[in-house]
Amino acid sequence: MVSNPLWAAVSEEMAVHKILEAWHQAASEAKEDEYFSGFAKDAVFLGTDPKERWTKLEFRKWAHPIFAKGGGWTIRANLRRVYFSSDRKTAWFDEEAESKELGAVRGSGVLVKEKGAWKIAQYNLSVPILNERFAEIRKINREKPAK
Repeated sequence: MVSNPLWAAVSEEMAVHKILEAWHQAASEAKEDEYFSGFAKDAVFLGTDPKERWTKLEFRKWAHPIFAKGGGWTIRANLRRVYFSSDRKTAWFDEEAESKELGAVRGSGVLVKEKGAWKIAQYNLSVPILNERFAEIRKINREKPAK
């Protein structure tokens, strides 16, 4: 049987979508082990706060109490674009999404193949700001936070 390169490409893209959907679902269902198994060994998570740059281990330590109480967070992608390196060992994506907790968000990241399975090497969660509102947000960000 002759393999179809187009089908292989579609299949790889579907695999990336599937891991990301399962990963978001695990967070919303407080399934800690399942959520963190979606990360590559040396993964990094970038959150919305400037101080939120976590290794997989640091992020798990932060998230564990939330998951242990049955909590989590809900992100649903409305639109996701996936791209691949020419050797198909690396994928990157960006997604427009809704967060139950944050409203409109964007996610972007990189996946790598580890032992034949796609794993998230980096995820970056951001909150888009309208250009018309940016000056207002910058002013707020320059203020010292209340203690």
